[in-house]
This record gives sequence, C-alpha cells and structure tokens, in this order.
Amino acid sequence: MNHAKTFRRIDAATASQLLGRDDVRVFDSRDAARFERAHIAGARRLSGANLDATLLGTPKTVPVLLVCYHGNASQTYGQIFADFGFAEVYSLDGGFAAWQRLQRKTVPPALGLQLAHWLRQHGYPDDNPDAIGEHGMTPLMRASKLGDTETVFELLQAGAALDATNADGNNALWLACVGESLDAMDVLIRAGIDLDHQNDNGATCLMYAASTGKHAVVDMLLASGADPLLTTLDDFSALDMAASIECLQLLRRVTKGATQAAG
Repeated sequence: MNHAKTFRRIDAATASQLLGRDDVRVFDSRDAARFERAHIAGARRLSGANLDATLLGTPKTVPVLLVCYHGNASQTYGQIFADFGFAEVYSLDGGFAAWQRLQRKTVPPALGLQLAHWLRQHGYPDDNPDAIGEHGMTPLMRASKLGDTETVFELLQAGAALDATNADGNNALWLACVGESLDAMDVLIRAGIDLDHQNDNGATCLMYAASTGKHAVVDMLLASGADPLLTTLDDFSALDMAASIECLQLLRRVTKGATQAAG
C-alpha cells in the first residue's frame, strides 16, 4: 500500500480561512521584486537558494501554505514539503493573483501617495483607480498605453477593473497593444484580462495588432492563447487583416493548427 504523503490544493477563500490559525507559515516563491511590492501578511520569500534552510528550520508540525504567481510552482514546492515530512501542506490554487482578486472583493482599495500623484498628474481624481477620463479612458488604460508597467501593477493592486472599456469598447490590453508595451501586456495578461475581448466592431487585440503590423505584439498574444479564428462584425479575421509578412507568417501557422483542432 502506498502511504506517500502529499499536499492539498486550496482556493483563495479557503486559504483566507486557514490564515485565521495562528501557527500557519506562508512561503511565497515569486521573484524578489514582486514579493516586495505585495505579499500575504507574514509571508516569507522562498527560493531555491533558501529551500534547504527553510525545510530544516521550519517545524514539521506547523501548517505550511505555499504561494507562487498562478499556482504551478507552489505545487512543486508543496510536494517537496510533503516528502520532507510536513504534516499539513497547502498550495494556493491560482497563486497570488487569485489572492489579490479575493482581496479586491473584500478590502477597500488604499491608494499610495505615488499612485495618487500619478492620478492627479494625468487629470484623474487621486482617490479613484477606475475614474473615467476623456474618451472613456480609465487610469489603467492610460498607464497601459504609456507602457508605465509599474503604475499598471499599482493600479491593479488598488483594485482597478480589468473589464472596463473605453468609448470604442476597447479594454486596457488593447491600449497596451497600441503602445507596444510587452511588459504592460504581460502584467495585464497575468492578472487575467480578457485576451479575446471584442470591441464595438467585433475587433480583438490580435486583429488590431495584425492590422498595424505589430508582429511582436501578435507573437505575444498568440503565445498567451489569443484566438486567431474570431472575426469582426464584417467577418474579417486577424489573418485577413495582417499588414506585414511577419504577422502573416505567425497567423498562418497558428490559424492552420487552430482550424485543424476545431475540425
């Protein structure tokens, strides 16, 4: 009979209940910069460099909650802790991103001085991360277009809505594509923004990027799972709109695979 120990995967709500216990140790394996910006209260950073010391220095009788970006690395660490003999090991499904989403629903956003200054500087009230500006532009859309990745991250931390759209029905990811900011795109995609959102004309970010020849943007969107088979209200796909040979080649390869899978 196999008596191998394992870990338990839990969602953010269950993790919140678990943290009501005084003895829980939280270990976060995200990179140092992201950890410093925000983490679960009391969490300690975990990495390959301090893993052995953490395993040896933590009582095996205490519950351990492991956190990463989206819940993948934490499962690997979870099995390591379980194999090492820890009695209670938990991996946070959805990672810190899921924890943030839960906090936005339950905790009022608190804006830091730097973010409040940025909002005033760009003509927004300094206490509202979802304020509506000219042409329906929210602060998140403007920061995304500017490629101001730090502000994008801070706005998301403050609870800015990912599903907000401007006067044309475009979300923040579209504006990041306009600015060709791959870093801002990465933050938004990791936060869970809708890759395939269609605006008032039925156009997606992928269609826009293809039509303007932004092949690096097209490449990143496709790698992130954007659907190449969607069409506009006029029945044009991203492939139909490709404005450069690079975009055409990227879309042909992926569209062929997607069409075969659909068939």
